[in-house]
Amino acid sequence: MNSSMVIYEDEFRQIADICERLRRDTSAKAVFLIDKDGQLILATGQYAHLDTTALASLTAGNIAATGGLADLIGEREFSILFHEGEHDSLHISLVASQVILVVMFGEETSVGLVRLRVRKVNEELTKIVQELMQKAKNPGADSPFAEISDEDIDILFS
Repeated sequence: MNSSMVIYEDEFRQIADICERLRRDTSAKAVFLIDKDGQLILATGQYAHLDTTALASLTAGNIAATGGLADLIGEREFSILFHEGEHDSLHISLVASQVILVVMFGEETSVGLVRLRVRKVNEELTKIVQELMQKAKNPGADSPFAEISDEDIDILFS
């Protein structure tokens, strides 16, 4: 999300529920949502042993570097990255080209299952992110004061 975007409580709860469901459905160790500036938005699962600030920053840098590679070969972006380790792996994907979804999983699950579940979750998260972007374009539209005009205020205080 860009610096002008706000995540409202209802949307945050929806996002948290979706990420927790993804973690459970994939038997992942942890799921993270990170903005493209490298700020951690949300974390769920077993991550207390991790430096989440470094994880978020390095992940955003990885996405930026990969974006440069995509430009180099004429692609708009690479929306999915996969890093396989000896014991743990990372599945990294872009959501609505605005935020980064990271799934950390071990040998007890497969990359195929993670990819399948992430694809479905990405659609749900994209919808929420797009709603948040729309709210950012039209701030105050949900406010009870949105219908009050300057003229109404002048009449009230004159």
